[in-house]
Amino acid sequence: MIEAAKSGGSPAASDQYVQSLARGLAVIRAFDTEHPKMTLTEVAARTELTRATARRFLHTLVELGYVRTDGKIFALTAKVLQLGYAYLSGLSLPQLAQPHLEKLSLELGESTSAAVLEGTDIAYVARVSTRRIMTVGITVGTRFPAYATSMGRVLLAALPPAQLDEYLAAAEIRPLTPGAIGTRADLLAELDTVRAQGWCLLNQELELGLMSIAAPVHDGPKVVAAVNVSLQAQTVSAQPDPGAYLAAVREATLATAELISEDLTSGR
Repeated sequence: MIEAAKSGGSPAASDQYVQSLARGLAVIRAFDTEHPKMTLTEVAARTELTRATARRFLHTLVELGYVRTDGKIFALTAKVLQLGYAYLSGLSLPQLAQPHLEKLSLELGESTSAAVLEGTDIAYVARVSTRRIMTVGITVGTRFPAYATSMGRVLLAALPPAQLDEYLAAAEIRPLTPGAIGTRADLLAELDTVRAQGWCLLNQELELGLMSIAAPVHDGPKVVAAVNVSLQAQTVSAQPDPGAYLAAVREATLATAELISEDLTSGR
């Protein structure tokens, strides 16, 4: 099953739950960077729907303009962007964060991002990219498992205990790279550290060769987002003093998060 479907889990049956809508959204979420084009059989497999059911949803989406097909291969159209536009247009965070991320990226010569917590994932809401340093391209809307990212750990560390328990019950925690966190106990210990120090350094746990430093963005007393700087491990190790370099990146990231927080708070 696709990760997006996993992250939310299947809600309990009720008279308020429309299964056909949930299935239609699952079909849309089946398409991602690694699966931009798929056959009917592939869509059915990734959504765990029968071929007949997947066919009905795909052709409905074709009629609505969200999917295109040549009769065999299916792909999303740009119209799907409208589904997220209402959320993004009503969210001041991306607009407020973007100029600060651009300034930080220019200062450090590295990619910068902002993300929010959605279910068991983080979702990117702003991004300034200097170069591609991951095998998967990152854009606004990209999602990664929260526990395996620096921004996700910052956001998880800020959750009230009850919400963190809900996250832990829903998330599938496994190491994505050798040496990465892969147990609930290890994650909780790391979140204690992040909570105490107010920032997170991730060292090649999402993808080998990738490091990142993240800091929380506050709206008043509440952490509503996180910002990060992405780094190549070889770039860090090539510095005359890697520790001092990481410290400088950390301070710049914390300062940027503080500026965005001030803008959010003053804009309310």
